[in-house]
Amino acid sequence: MVVSEHPPSGTEGLFQSLEAYLPPARVEEVRAALAFAIEAHAGQSRRSGDPYITHPVAVASLVADLRMDAQSVTAALLHDVIEDCEVSARQLREHFGRDVATLVEGATKIEHIPQPGSSRLDTADAETLRKMLLAMAEDVRVVIIKIADRLHNMQTLEHLPAERREAIARETMDIYAPLAGRLGIWQMRWQLEDLAFRFLDPEGYRLVAAMVASRRQERERFVRGVTTELRRALEAAGIEADVSGRVKHLRSIHDKVRRYQAEGKSFDQIHDLIAMRVLVPEVADCYAALGIIHQIWRPIPGSFDDYIANPKESLYQSLHTSVMGPETHAFEVQIRTHEMHDVAEYGVAAHWRYKEEPRSRRDERDEERMSWLRQLVEWQRESSGAEDFLESVKTDVFRDQVFVYTPRGDVRVLPAGSTPIDFAFRIHTDLGLHCSGATLNGHVVPLNTKLSNGDVVHILRGRAERGPSREWLNPALGYIGSSNARQKVRQWFRRQQRHENIRRGSEQLELEQRRLGLRSVPADLVAQLGFESVDEMLEAIGYGGVSSELLAETLVEHVAPSRPAQPSRDDAPGVRIYGSVGRRATLAGCCRPVPPDPIVGFVTRSRGVTVHRHGCRSVARREEPERYVECDWEPSAVRYSGSIEVHAWDRVGLLRDISTIAAAAGVNMVEVRTEERDDRTTIVHLRLETRGGAEFAQLLQQLDGVRGVVSVRRADAS
Repeated sequence: MVVSEHPPSGTEGLFQSLEAYLPPARVEEVRAALAFAIEAHAGQSRRSGDPYITHPVAVASLVADLRMDAQSVTAALLHDVIEDCEVSARQLREHFGRDVATLVEGATKIEHIPQPGSSRLDTADAETLRKMLLAMAEDVRVVIIKIADRLHNMQTLEHLPAERREAIARETMDIYAPLAGRLGIWQMRWQLEDLAFRFLDPEGYRLVAAMVASRRQERERFVRGVTTELRRALEAAGIEADVSGRVKHLRSIHDKVRRYQAEGKSFDQIHDLIAMRVLVPEVADCYAALGIIHQIWRPIPGSFDDYIANPKESLYQSLHTSVMGPETHAFEVQIRTHEMHDVAEYGVAAHWRYKEEPRSRRDERDEERMSWLRQLVEWQRESSGAEDFLESVKTDVFRDQVFVYTPRGDVRVLPAGSTPIDFAFRIHTDLGLHCSGATLNGHVVPLNTKLSNGDVVHILRGRAERGPSREWLNPALGYIGSSNARQKVRQWFRRQQRHENIRRGSEQLELEQRRLGLRSVPADLVAQLGFESVDEMLEAIGYGGVSSELLAETLVEHVAPSRPAQPSRDDAPGVRIYGSVGRRATLAGCCRPVPPDPIVGFVTRSRGVTVHRHGCRSVARREEPERYVECDWEPSAVRYSGSIEVHAWDRVGLLRDISTIAAAAGVNMVEVRTEERDDRTTIVHLRLETRGGAEFAQLLQQLDGVRGVVSVRRADAS
């Protein structure tokens, strides 16, 4: 069937992919869907100026690259016709059947909700995730289509305004890329991460891309040499294998560069940027190939992971090892079977690549693969709101796992960063609530010790019925690493007496207020946190319903760290003045506004526009309303200087611990000064450069958790 005299761009590649794995009758069904989509989108264009039909064709091609079934490809071609073309679900059912119509309806319901400029996951993002998870519970193909849709949108994102680009890139990094990884579709995950990285940090992206390009010929020569040597060794051992090499994707290299910089190392010292892949027919061949690789090159201690014996929850299986190769260049080797490789690259989509398997086996594998989703839905029923739900997703779903053992040898899978308390709650809620200690591999350890793969954990149960400590809920102290355990602790405190929670909430609020240098509690704090009365708010703070991070981030909106760090001139950095193009703007010295302070401009007679914080007394005294101008902050990479006073017991290693926390947070320590006291305490005066209020507030909390610290407060609050 001829679709059009001038078929849309990408059509030829789409049908070449389909004809490689679908029977002719199914390919014709997709051709019919293409003709329907062309007619439905006739006259519509994208922002780039291309005909709109090029987008569904591109999405369908991405789905076809995963070798999905004809219904999925058909739904990908039609995924926008209900929303944009006034086509009804009934029409789709009549033309293409109930399954295709259901897939298109499911994809239509998952809409982009967050507002442009959103810098972190919020309630709107929670609704997006809820819709996705509900859609996955019905048919996981819906979400695969939406991930393909987002990938093509990211590939053409440069045609949108800057604010929209940043908002979509942030949502992609926070939701879509981790979700693709959780479904095991690795080839889409790394593309989404790199594209989001490009728009969220253009300078960092260009820097890493230039670093990688500068050594391209050297790496290609290295890969060719290693590939040849490894193939010969495997052939000599009678192992049939496909050997290939690649450079890790840019986002992962960027993260590695940042870690190395924190350790005082340069990019030239990063040698493990190359990953070799070995594909073999059988599982036994994987372990045989591993032995040969370790005979050729010396393995790096602590770098071996066996994901065949302990698959990830996405059912990813592979052997990972890092070795010291020729010229003392380290590189990673991944060893797996061809079927494991399909699962690694295509994740849940690999289900449609093995249609010849018995139905019962495929059902069993799908049940295993989606067990994490059922667990999350169960935890969602116990969560107290959107914040808890998002926390569950970010910590228990979108994070790597560790495999630890009970004393009986049973394996428990926990999010990376979990502690013995998380382990106790995974065994039983009552054991977690009354956990008083733990042993790790036979040795008593603190309850905030981070668990590693292979640890054997034994929980000591307290005799008293006193329950958990409130310190467990302080993220700076690191007692809990999973949202499941944190929610259980919050629920326990919520059941305690109301007046006790109010008292503790009042103490916590007062502590945060002093720490940030606020002289009074903001009048609109109750409404900002979503409560109707002060007591209701304090009760929630007391039992942990309002996390300390959320409280600090809300309070910090009413205070700022200080002035811009070392400005080249006194022009206001990143200030957008409406209706005053070309006017010079300067930051007022009286109130020193910085993002995210609400600001207002005042037109002076000789110095252009002076930018003040809302409520600044200098502005309030002026009686010329016609000289006020509206302004706000431009998104900017400017860093701001703020001073902190840390009151602590004097001890060896105090400054080291403080500097370690600052380095891990990416904060510059511009000045450090200590003041000794007669009572064996010391005051550490710090001047730091941060990216704004939220980062500043988080740093205060982390410093408050350092051993021996009595109090932490902002020192330059106006």
